[in-house]
Amino acid sequence: MILPAFAAPGRFYRGNLHTHSTLSDGILAPQEVCRRYKAEGYDFIALTDHMIGIYDYPIADTVPFRDDDFTTILGAELHAGPMQNGELWHILAVGLPADFKPAHAPAFVPVANQETGPELAQRAVDAGAFVAVAHPQWSGMTLDDARSLTAAHAVEIYNHGCAVGCDRPDGFQFADLLLSEGRDLTMVATDDAHFSEPDHFGGWVMVKSEDRTPEALLTALKVGHFYSSQGPQLHHIEVTDKAITIDSSAVAAVIVQGHGSAAQAVHGTSMTRTTVPLLRCATSPWLRITVIDRAGRRAWSNPVRRTAS
Repeated sequence: MILPAFAAPGRFYRGNLHTHSTLSDGILAPQEVCRRYKAEGYDFIALTDHMIGIYDYPIADTVPFRDDDFTTILGAELHAGPMQNGELWHILAVGLPADFKPAHAPAFVPVANQETGPELAQRAVDAGAFVAVAHPQWSGMTLDDARSLTAAHAVEIYNHGCAVGCDRPDGFQFADLLLSEGRDLTMVATDDAHFSEPDHFGGWVMVKSEDRTPEALLTALKVGHFYSSQGPQLHHIEVTDKAITIDSSAVAAVIVQGHGSAAQAVHGTSMTRTTVPLLRCATSPWLRITVIDRAGRRAWSNPVRRTAS
């Protein structure tokens, strides 16, 4: 079986799904944020300012910054409350309509009679958005919180801003546990860029699509036709009952992960075609792949469901 992102028609487009501007707590105007991502070779971004009352509940109009070589997808970081730790939910919603009705969230503190996080996520999905659980480690999210967000398409498994700002960058524990409970989820790497520290150009998605229109990219995100990266490129992944073969840019390690403690690694030098025997992963109902280059940068496949052999 070839993983869907590599079997689908089209080409890969590089994009960041989590970005902020002066419309909320970023320090650059929306036009400059878009200019910088285009200048750095990105094909698209979603400007996802905090949709919260103190910022007048923005959904950035980035349509004027699109051209033949760069596009934008409307979105926002949505807030409701509270999670089990008493703090607001942070929910990434990419592909929102411009007239999406905000939740009642006057500021970054829960108030009475707020919409719940799961309700808000479902409403965003119903409105057409691709929804991800934002920075679960940074948020102090519990597993019960994560379980309750049943409408989400994805977990933010790497957040570059959280890596730089507080060394709480990932969501793998939640993603892996939910996968083992039977959830079908994908995994996204993002910047969460505010440009107030070196929180930009550090994590992105590579989306396989026949064109770079917002509609095509959003459709590809929803069906999982993408992988995530900090630098390495994935070209092809094929799974058999006994092994996984990965074609990639030059890497020093390829690791297959599965249910529980299941993992299998191959290490080497300048590896571009790597076959990993499943061995300890042979009976796992799901698998995902990480590649690591000589600089320690990673790329991650989306999970694949399989029948245990």
